[in-house]
Amino acid sequence: MTVHSLRFKVDIADRKDWTSLTLCQGTNTYLVGTGPRRLLVDTGHGFPVWLQSLKKMLAQESITVDCCILTHWHPDHVGGVSDLLGIAPNTVIHKNEPREGDVDIADGQKFEVEGATLRAFHCPGHTTDHMALILEEEDAMFTGDNVLGHGTAVFEDLGTYMNSLSRMSTQVSGRAYPAHGAVIDNARSKIMEYIAHRKQREEQVLEVLGSRKEGDWESLGIVKVIYPELGEDMHGAADRGIRLILKKLSGEGRVKHEEEKDVWVLVDRAAL
Repeated sequence: MTVHSLRFKVDIADRKDWTSLTLCQGTNTYLVGTGPRRLLVDTGHGFPVWLQSLKKMLAQESITVDCCILTHWHPDHVGGVSDLLGIAPNTVIHKNEPREGDVDIADGQKFEVEGATLRAFHCPGHTTDHMALILEEEDAMFTGDNVLGHGTAVFEDLGTYMNSLSRMSTQVSGRAYPAHGAVIDNARSKIMEYIAHRKQREEQVLEVLGSRKEGDWESLGIVKVIYPELGEDMHGAADRGIRLILKKLSGEGRVKHEEEKDVWVLVDRAAL
């Protein structure tokens, strides 16, 4: 399969030759199918270069977009919708938690064109509306922003996200096509790496909370222990991540938030 992008071109010999990828400023959008009507997964930011790439591909392949499936609401995934409709006004836009003009997506709903069947899989955590798509012909998955081809993903709710990762890991045994980064050869293996990484971070937080006699910690203090080489300009982002971990642990009854002082303690210490 030839992977078409705005920044690089890679040949993957054992991929089917009916799935095309365009990459726009770090956001992948996918055209799926073998016939004249294709499915489009996401629309990128809405940069002119993406529209030019899409128009060129549609002309070269003599194809049209039958419907567009949006994985979630973030601007780098929905920003090109108006441009898409400008060149393909009959395209149906599907999205969970639909906006005006969108058509809702049900968990398990199937989208079919010649050569391809996509099954929607609701997997919130990164956002509440997040959908992955199972590519049944390849036993593969379009993972949206829940699983990436580089680095790790961000999330709104860690407990919900971990549950989604666990369910995603049972869905396919083939590739993952992420919304950012390169194609992942083994989706299940990568998802399990994500789960292990998150559990490791939780254990680090618990270890820090139990590391001194007084036992109470501000979240930023935990950041400085776990990420000792992190620059101060990144402390805010890291602190938000640590607070999401602490919120999950609190929901599980493993830590307690003392709101007046805005500090966190292990539950067994809090009971002393």
